Amino acid sequence: MAGNDWINSYLEAILDAGPGIDAAKASSLLLRERGSFSPTRYFVEEVITGFDETDLYKTWVRAAAMRSLQERNTRLENMCWRIWNLARKKKQIEGEEALGISKSRLERERARRDATADMSEDLSEGEKGDANNDMPTHGDSNRGRMPRISSAEAIEAWASQYKDRKLYIVLISIHGLIRGENMELGRDSDTGGQVKYVVELARALGSMPGVYRVDLLTRQISAPDVDWSYGEPTEMLTPRTSDMHEMGESSGAYIIRIPFGPKDKYIPKELLWPHIQEFVDGALSHVMQMSKVLGEQIGGGKPVWPVAIHGHYADAGDSAALLSGALNVPMLFTGHSLGRDKLEQLLKQGRQTREEINVTYKIMRRIEAEELSLDASEIVITSTRQEIEEQWRLYDGFDVILERKLRARIKRGVSCYGRHMPRMVVIPPGMEFKDIASHDGDADGESEGNDDNPANPDPLIWSEIMRFFTNPRKPMILALSRPDPKKNITTLVKAFGECRPLRELANLTLIMGNRDDIDEMSSTNSSVLTTVLKLIDKYDLYGLVAYPKHHRQSDVTEIYRLAAKTKGVFINPAFIEPFGLTLIEAAASGLPIVATKNGGPVDIHKVLDNGILVDPHDQQAIADALYKLVSDKQLWARCRQHGLKNIHQFSWPEHCKTYLSKIFSCRPRHPHWQRRDDQYEDSEPDSPNDSLRDIKDISLNLKLSLDGGKSEDSGTVGNITGSADATAANGKENLENAVAKLSKGALGPAEKVSSGERTDHNSHKLPLLRRKYVMVIAVDSVVDADLISIIKSIFVASSDSMSGSLGFILATHLPVSEIHSLLTTGGMVSTDFDAFICNSGSDIYYPSSNSEDLIYPSELPFDLDIDYHSQIEYRWGGEGLKRTLVRWAATLNSQNGGKEIVTEDVEHSSTYCHSFQVKNPSLAPPIKELRKPMRSQALRCHVLYSHDGSKLNIIPVLASRSQALRYLFVRWGLQLPNMVVCVGESGDSDYEGLLGGVHKSVILKGSFNTVPSEVHSARGYPLSDVVAFDNPNILQIQGYGANDIKFALEKLGILKK
Repeated sequence: MAGNDWINSYLEAILDAGPGIDAAKASSLLLRERGSFSPTRYFVEEVITGFDETDLYKTWVRAAAMRSLQERNTRLENMCWRIWNLARKKKQIEGEEALGISKSRLERERARRDATADMSEDLSEGEKGDANNDMPTHGDSNRGRMPRISSAEAIEAWASQYKDRKLYIVLISIHGLIRGENMELGRDSDTGGQVKYVVELARALGSMPGVYRVDLLTRQISAPDVDWSYGEPTEMLTPRTSDMHEMGESSGAYIIRIPFGPKDKYIPKELLWPHIQEFVDGALSHVMQMSKVLGEQIGGGKPVWPVAIHGHYADAGDSAALLSGALNVPMLFTGHSLGRDKLEQLLKQGRQTREEINVTYKIMRRIEAEELSLDASEIVITSTRQEIEEQWRLYDGFDVILERKLRARIKRGVSCYGRHMPRMVVIPPGMEFKDIASHDGDADGESEGNDDNPANPDPLIWSEIMRFFTNPRKPMILALSRPDPKKNITTLVKAFGECRPLRELANLTLIMGNRDDIDEMSSTNSSVLTTVLKLIDKYDLYGLVAYPKHHRQSDVTEIYRLAAKTKGVFINPAFIEPFGLTLIEAAASGLPIVATKNGGPVDIHKVLDNGILVDPHDQQAIADALYKLVSDKQLWARCRQHGLKNIHQFSWPEHCKTYLSKIFSCRPRHPHWQRRDDQYEDSEPDSPNDSLRDIKDISLNLKLSLDGGKSEDSGTVGNITGSADATAANGKENLENAVAKLSKGALGPAEKVSSGERTDHNSHKLPLLRRKYVMVIAVDSVVDADLISIIKSIFVASSDSMSGSLGFILATHLPVSEIHSLLTTGGMVSTDFDAFICNSGSDIYYPSSNSEDLIYPSELPFDLDIDYHSQIEYRWGGEGLKRTLVRWAATLNSQNGGKEIVTEDVEHSSTYCHSFQVKNPSLAPPIKELRKPMRSQALRCHVLYSHDGSKLNIIPVLASRSQALRYLFVRWGLQLPNMVVCVGESGDSDYEGLLGGVHKSVILKGSFNTVPSEVHSARGYPLSDVVAFDNPNILQIQGYGANDIKFALEKLGILKK
């Protein structure tokens, strides 16, 4: 790395006085070039190589400037000891990581064996065979399965096939500065290639036949240090082509900026995590509103839901998972850059421990977001095979071999026993080629410039670059990237500087972002740029290397064109390049390429065949490849023509065609209940005495029995609530059958209820729409007696001035039977509440208002929302998951000498909640350790411990109490900003979700809060990484008396003072 030069230089200075070293040669020879062995030389070659410590470099500069020889030598000696300690630390970290990788590999193999064993009873011979008999790998080219767009006629055929579809697609990319024109690419690490990719993808999709509207959701930023345009709520993306399909009133592609996080501050992506829930709520409101608008325009009055929600990067993936779960629509994910890969690279450098990396990059929160994206995604889109084979393989939630087996079983119609794996699809990014026709000929006639055509002067950026060169007519070697160590720019400069024939034949242009002052750049970027400038001075490259300070995004095409005009070459020497969009841009301008052989350029070169791949660590190979292309004119022309001939395979229409084909392959999902909103339009919105208990939708009219019942009908209910043998699919069917049976008396024998129809019985009033505000009681950290007191205090605080306008929801990990017992103990009835969120968010019940509707005396007065189950059943493992969990519990108990650590709680389990009792929370594994084997076996679920650690609930992956609240918003129109969630100082495992979002939160502080179980202390990241406690919507109060609650409601604006 670049830092080795200065390490060598100051160690040479220390050793100048040593024996056997000629002082005249010491300054010009690196230690590795000296002939005799010495411990110091070994130290430099074997230990120091790879370090790039900016702080040590600064110390060396100060030490070298000291006049006192004794003090100078003392400082240098201390620096040697510092480096030695760093080297020891690096080796220790490498050893620990090697052990971790080995352990992870063994765990993955064990999980794969367990999953295969569960499915082995009906494995086909093809699945039992070796990898060669499995389905094709993810990275196999799509060309064998789907013809490419290779002509205008093919594009027209595609258009005619899909023109009648009117799709609504939502893209999410929340960090960086995003706008449609004059993108500030390179301004910071968050505003790079991803910004350009998502904007152009949205623009291209909006121009495709069959796509009516595309929304790109991002963050609204109204900060003084950024342009005002980033604060505009909506920006329409102007199509690049005039050949558009028929447009409608709200059609096209738009950037929608959602306000969340600090209102007047632009913050880096690492600091956005505490505000994700707020973004999700804002995005949900927008999508709901837009779906209704589109329904009026093109849906015949019915909402037009998004056909897919596509998250870009980990933060947007986390958001897309929650949003797709709330709306029940398919999710797509593109990682762009992956956290586990970055963590592995940083650990290899040895400069930081895992804990230090996590503090800086919030890397564990990012990795968990990527794992959740794997859990929730139908399709994961990658740019290259390398991303799948080298990066996604690091994740618990993805295994190439197991995915192939599952895909084969699905294709053959064989059960996967609740296992699911996202489909990995390689779709290279697209590009616009509006300027390519002007370069499609030979470049021989272009070298004379525009001297004969003064009316069309050269672009200004050309003169900015040419002023650096003594001979600007020489071929230009062009590199374009941020001054980042991983981009390997310093090796390129060394290769150019040390190859005299190359220097004599060509110039070098380095476009390294934009800068005003090197001292104002980040330490990493300034270090690389400083090293580049020193190398230019070292090799005396003045007049041969250009490094302009500024360029606009619109100048990039002109820079490529200038390089092609001089018969130059484009080079990307990065150590690893995930894709390499600049290589495609260069090829479209007629430039041959030299590129790293690590990553995406391999795939690009296979298609374009327009250059040479090199080892980025081999300086001589880089120099040889560049010299070969600029010196051999026939080779240069051949590479140029190959690139121009094949470049259309990377066009945006081609990308979008494949993209839409993958979306069409997803099973359509969307909210599908019958709303009958037209029946309620004339009702009074502020009627004070209506609540969810007033509705008699037959889908909610399911009465529960405490003892399971003995008759035929109650036996069906027992199967619903407690059967351990019913799968998720059978459970839903049983629920529907039970609804039909239980409603016979009300509907009459001639009427029929099926899963396809919902019959409203006496439903002349809509429920929670009548409530202006809703109080959600989700206090987990107190004993039952205190919880009862808190509920009564809330009732009293709101009874005077808010009677009828404030509704109540109880959200807890308890099953409904225990909630009933709690209410009975406290002298309350179910109709005191509007809804109950039970079993950690896997069930929603409503109170039954008429006791005469109860069929049996032992039944509970609650109505179950079956439609909510259809919302959360996505990827629910059912019986296969339960079988794996029971086996896990038995293994855990046996590992602890047969002691009962975790036991199955059959009585309190339900179709969508597998419950376990935790006998010894101190020996129970933390959530992250339990998620890992489940994900490794392709079982997707949400693992939750109760506050005291005595209860373990496993529920569907996109179910939680906070998601249940979003469901109530989507179904009943409950306004999230008018919701107040009351919690304790700590809570169950989903506590963090209850604190974020646009709703108000009240934290009850005091000695009545019990200490959380030890099992919560082993979370993967601190709570401050995901909760913004300085949010004005979060209020902390002491105590839970009626006056305390009233004060909180007044301060939050719910009650008037």
